Amino acid sequence: MATSKQKPNALIFGGVNTYSRALAALLVPLDGERLVKHLRIVDKFSVAPPTTYIGSEFPKVLEKSDVEYRQANLTVASTISSNFDPPEGEAPYDYVFDLTGEVRHDRSEMVQIKTTCNIARMIGLEAARRNVKAYVRLQHPFYETPEKGSHGEKVDIKPEGTLGIWWHETLRMLAAIKDLNLVILRVGFGYGPYVDYGTITSAITIGSVYGYMKKPMRSIWAPGKNPTNTVHVYDIAGGLWACAEWMASL
Repeated sequence: MATSKQKPNALIFGGVNTYSRALAALLVPLDGERLVKHLRIVDKFSVAPPTTYIGSEFPKVLEKSDVEYRQANLTVASTISSNFDPPEGEAPYDYVFDLTGEVRHDRSEMVQIKTTCNIARMIGLEAARRNVKAYVRLQHPFYETPEKGSHGEKVDIKPEGTLGIWWHETLRMLAAIKDLNLVILRVGFGYGPYVDYGTITSAITIGSVYGYMKKPMRSIWAPGKNPTNTVHVYDIAGGLWACAEWMASL
C-alpha cells in the first residue's frame, strides 16, 4: 500500500451535475483508503446552498480533510490558471479530470463553443504548461449510430446535432495541444446512485413504476428497436481513475 506522501494530488473540473461527484467519492471514500492526498473540485455550481442536485453523499466527501470545492467561472483563463495553484505546502496537481461542457441539447452553437470547446481548451493548455502527468477528458455519447451492429474505433460515426459537433471538435482540439498527456474516455449512457442526468434514470424510474403496478411497460418503440449502451457511474469513476494511472505510468 502506498504511503500518503506517494499519493497524487488531483484536480476535477466540472461535472458536478453529471459524474464528478462519483469520481470524488472514489478518490476520497467515506470509508476506506483514499486514492489521492489532496483533491480540489472546481465548477460553476454552488454547493452550500446547492444550485444543482448533489445528493446526500457528496457534502460528506467535501467535509473530508484535504478536499476542497471551489465555485468558479471557468470561461475566464486566469480563473482556470489560478485553480491549478495547489494549496500552500502541497505538491502540484498530478492528475486533472476534465468533466466540463454543456450537456443540454437546447443550447446555441455559441454557448457550446464558449462553455464546451473553449473551456476545455484553456484547461488543456494550462495542464500542458504545468506538465501534469495525466489529463483525462470525459466524452459523452453525443453521436448518431446505426441501430444494429457494434461500432469499433475505425467507424466514422457522426456527431449528433450542434451539441455533438462541438463536443467532438473539443476532442480534436485537445489532441492538437503539444505536450498534453491526454486520455479521452468515451462512455455510454451513465446511471447509478445520485445520478439524475440523462435519460436512463427516467427509464429506470418509469420501469420501476410499471413493475410495481405489475403491468407491461409500453413505449413508442418496439422492444429491441433502440438498444442503448449503459454504464454504471461507479464504473465511469473507476475508468477515469484507471486512465489517469495508465497515462501517468507512461
